[in-house]
Amino acid sequence: MISQTLQDAINEQIAFEISSALIYKAMQAYFEAEDLPGFANWMDVQYQEELFHANKFFDYLCETGGRAAMLAFEGARNDYASPLEAFRTALGHEQIVTSRIGKLMDLAREENDHAAQIMLQWFITEQVEEEASAGLIIRKLERVEGDGRGLLMLDQELAQRIFTPPAGTA
Repeated sequence: MISQTLQDAINEQIAFEISSALIYKAMQAYFEAEDLPGFANWMDVQYQEELFHANKFFDYLCETGGRAAMLAFEGARNDYASPLEAFRTALGHEQIVTSRIGKLMDLAREENDHAAQIMLQWFITEQVEEEASAGLIIRKLERVEGDGRGLLMLDQELAQRIFTPPAGTA
């Protein structure tokens, strides 16, 4: 059985993951308006991933006898000065997510909740990938800054990304 403290913390994380999804959906809208469908696609995949993460936490609470609660969350920013600013914002957001996951892991360790630690290890690994992915795109955007052809090539690259739920996770 999950402790009330950990249950409350995971419920807060569910709200944060849903808020994250909306942040990425708003970024997708920005890129659609800028006629960058590949960038928009990348953000749509992020949106789907964040909803998957929220559901993973939700399912974990249900499986451990906890109670999932839908808490309020903040709205999303809808405009950016450039694709580079949007991705810098995305990376900053992922760094906040990483910090939050780390704090959940600390709490699970304090409470000696081994099942929660195993579940959270998946998220820790996922966050390494999330930050690396956004960081790589930032570095590419910095290289092509001011070069419309480079931006369009990167847009085509990002259009190839698809959401595939990780095998063996629910």
